[in-house]
Amino acid sequence: MASEKLFGLHATALQLRSQRMMMLASNIANAATPNYKARDLDFARALDLAQQGASTEGAISYRVPVQASLDGNTVEMATEQTAYAENALAYRSSLAFLNGRVNTLTRALKGE
Repeated sequence: MASEKLFGLHATALQLRSQRMMMLASNIANAATPNYKARDLDFARALDLAQQGASTEGAISYRVPVQASLDGNTVEMATEQTAYAENALAYRSSLAFLNGRVNTLTRALKGE
């Protein structure tokens, strides 16, 4: 509760972005695994669920490929890499905000 007042949604957003990054990295790592089903986290839905105190599992879904592969794998590298890059940028933005907030609080505590 106290961290939510200090950091707003960014602390929760950072955790969710991290979770999504791991999921996308797993998709990329399993691009050649037969029958692997790519998953993704709907960030907006996950954030809404997290704010309500609910589990974010409902925001995870399997990706529907644009072009199906013969081995049943649904990973499409261009899609995964684009999603990973966008998520990484959003992660860095939340991290920069939190870092600025911590620096501001530290300066205030020191009386600067």
